[in-house]
Amino acid sequence: MTAVPQVKIPATYMRGGTSKGVFFRLQDLPERAQQPGAARDNLLLRVIGSPDPYGKQTDGMGGATSSTSKTVIVSKSERADHDVDYLFGQVSIDKPFVDWSGNCGNLSSAVGPFAIANGLIDADKIPQNGICEVRIWQANIGKTLINKVPMVNGEVQETGDFELDGVIFPAAEVPVAFVDPSADGEQMFPTGNVVDRFEVPGIGSLEATFINAGIPTIFVRAADIGYQGTELQDDINGNPEALQMFETLRAHGAVKMGLIGNVEEAAARQHTPKIAFVAPAKSYIASSGKEVGANDIDVLVRAMSMGKLHHAMMGTAAVAIATAAAVPGTLVSEAAGGGERTQIVFGHPSGTLQVGAQAAQVNGEWTVKQAIMSRSARVLMEGWVRVPGDSF
Repeated sequence: MTAVPQVKIPATYMRGGTSKGVFFRLQDLPERAQQPGAARDNLLLRVIGSPDPYGKQTDGMGGATSSTSKTVIVSKSERADHDVDYLFGQVSIDKPFVDWSGNCGNLSSAVGPFAIANGLIDADKIPQNGICEVRIWQANIGKTLINKVPMVNGEVQETGDFELDGVIFPAAEVPVAFVDPSADGEQMFPTGNVVDRFEVPGIGSLEATFINAGIPTIFVRAADIGYQGTELQDDINGNPEALQMFETLRAHGAVKMGLIGNVEEAAARQHTPKIAFVAPAKSYIASSGKEVGANDIDVLVRAMSMGKLHHAMMGTAAVAIATAAAVPGTLVSEAAGGGERTQIVFGHPSGTLQVGAQAAQVNGEWTVKQAIMSRSARVLMEGWVRVPGDSF
């Protein structure tokens, strides 16, 4: 038997928000993986340890959840008024598939710190102390993100006292701005309505809000699908019938949003759209044991990611939540008590999150110019990741 040597690739393992993933500089990837295509996908699958029918990703860097099965490629940007380009790959756990259809809002907070530490930002833009503003082109969705990265003695500040529910240890705060987060050339509400009657075979008729902001998202009422809005992961993820119901809702919603032509195509588009359910504020115990009081939040939101209930909240879905909350008449606004607002605090399985967005009507259509949230980011490990040379 001929032994194939492993290939060493410079990489950094980072946490960003409530996610973590393997970060690469584009220039460090093997030449055949520097372009989109099968070689790149196969490389990233092998790095993460997918596909794994055992669902563990034991032979790779993935953590066997949608929040930890992620990859990022960063390069210097040639686009005017941007520092770097950021490409996100959501790696399926049990299928040979990398989904490039959307962004990861949580890992967005780690892109600026990674770019600074890896020589992708011009030195004259980096203060010795203070805030380094990194303008990022999000290549998956063609949008601008802005990281405000704290610097101390010429290096990225990673430690601090900023606490983020879903992350056990405090760290330095990194505000993230999502500029003009609606999909280009598309209505923020793709059906033209803030609420639609949604007919789903096998489930019935219910109301839904379909929105393109941050990431395409479908919102339904918790009560309409038999839930309270206070559920934790174990309440849903161990129930195959519940998971199938959410996937059916997501697939039919994707067709209604015009993202796919038929429901069969949803299997090849796992990352988008998201499906979430909302309910009026009520007290509950978060997964950490923390008590979340009804007076601490404006609304309850639970969201599915890659077929499972997310342990906290996807950053891009938080943008969708804030945007929908800012538009009177949506199901999110209704559950939050109605009215106009520019900020919202919502309860998720791990605790709470505050996010802001300001919406306005332009020529009769809703739009949002910017959504802002605070996250944190930290390098967990850096060096080289190894994969067999014949795997990509």
